[in-house]
Amino acid sequence: MAETRVRWWHLPLRIVIVLAVVALCLTGWFSWSVQASRLPDRIPMTGNMMDNMTGDMTGHNMQHSQQNDVSVTSLVGPQSGEPNERFTLVAQEAQMRLSSGATVNAWTFNGQLPGPELRVHQGDLVEVKLINKLPKEGVTLHWHGLDVPNAEDGVAGVTQNAVQPGESFTYRFVVKNQPGTYWYHSHQASQEAVEKGLFGALIVLPRDDSFTGKDIPVLAHSWPTKEGSYQQAFDTFDTLKRLAVQPGTPVRLRLINTDSLPINFVLSGTSFKVIAIDGTDLHAPTELTRQRLLVAAGGRYDIQFTMPDTTVSLDWLQKSSKVGLLLSRDGTGNAPALADGPVFNPATYGSPQQTPFSLSSHFDKEFSLVLDDMYGFYDGKMASLWPINGKVFPNTPMLMVHEGDLVKVSFVNRSWMDHPMHLHGHHMLVLSYNGRPVTGSPWWVDTLNVAPGESYEVAFRADNPGIWMDHCHNLNHAAAGMILHLAYEGVSSPFEVGPGTVNQPE
Repeated sequence: MAETRVRWWHLPLRIVIVLAVVALCLTGWFSWSVQASRLPDRIPMTGNMMDNMTGDMTGHNMQHSQQNDVSVTSLVGPQSGEPNERFTLVAQEAQMRLSSGATVNAWTFNGQLPGPELRVHQGDLVEVKLINKLPKEGVTLHWHGLDVPNAEDGVAGVTQNAVQPGESFTYRFVVKNQPGTYWYHSHQASQEAVEKGLFGALIVLPRDDSFTGKDIPVLAHSWPTKEGSYQQAFDTFDTLKRLAVQPGTPVRLRLINTDSLPINFVLSGTSFKVIAIDGTDLHAPTELTRQRLLVAAGGRYDIQFTMPDTTVSLDWLQKSSKVGLLLSRDGTGNAPALADGPVFNPATYGSPQQTPFSLSSHFDKEFSLVLDDMYGFYDGKMASLWPINGKVFPNTPMLMVHEGDLVKVSFVNRSWMDHPMHLHGHHMLVLSYNGRPVTGSPWWVDTLNVAPGESYEVAFRADNPGIWMDHCHNLNHAAAGMILHLAYEGVSSPFEVGPGTVNQPE
């Protein structure tokens, strides 16, 4: 029997019409979705949605809310006085080589990769002049983890306009009671700028620094090479880096994750202590061995040990990575056996200490932030999106607080990726982890890694007026909308972001 083929013109007219209508509807929906997802040319930082204590959202525009509004431009550091430390950072293009010989088409500060280490003391008045010699791109300087006045925070479109090619901008701030490990980076098109090298270490020493040992910042980064690969490296060493350290020397390693994903570090050949996280000392740290240190993207761990008579190695634990730092008496020798083990848990490490607030405190404001993933249109393109409470920027809420408020924030990660949540201008005290109270040392962070399925409660005092970014420091996620802002009542910003402006913070 011959096969019967049904052609579309043999179908009843009614079915053809229905199919045509469905096709037209889908085409119309697709076209509408593309257009509706396009970001406005200009997005004011004081005109988008805001979230109050109960989570209700309003269209209130802060620019006209009060006659006595304070502009972020007035929230500056000291404008007079001779600085204790003065630096100049020049952004410029350069071709740089890694230790393996791989080439990076880099954006550098002062022709260095990473940028120059800025080392200051607690209480210093610091002045940094930024000069932009890039051919096309704007630049800013953000002091990651340092709680500076809002106008000095360096976020394009929020606290300043991006510094354009041929222009300069000067930052001035006093380093308050924050000795510790920080870093700086551009917050204009930061996804690309940080990847290409516009960052460096920022070390704040105690006013009377008594440490006489070896102090070694280690900036971990994945460099995009001209050869088309990403090379993991400590600074520019994508091969084994060797240093000579005499036995008996106290050693402090400052681990700085400048990548967009969490990094697992392993220290082998000696016991050690984790003495600080995100620039804040831990109370009564104890000796550790065979512990894997998971450092959030943007986060920092300080570890300390006494150099033994044998070799010590620090490894970036990744299958494809051969990155390592080897310490020995004369810089030679073989690495010790890898001391990999369970992931270090700051929630149970060290000893408790009195804190200014706790889970039992009365909070003036409470917010719940659900981190998720979805696929949809963003700025005219289909993309993987990373919403907060079901929204992506600029539709994410602005969290409104009054100066002096005690604020609690709950993070819940329902997505399949880690989200290192970074709050500018404040340090958060971690209160609970997956429903369990923190039992170890007070654990203060500015960048908290929230892994899939995890939940945290954190709190902070609203004591630094301004409009502050609060975003995922996986900068790819931030560029796909995982950004919101913390805003103080009565503070406004004259700046805007969007394709019609010079400001693209991510």
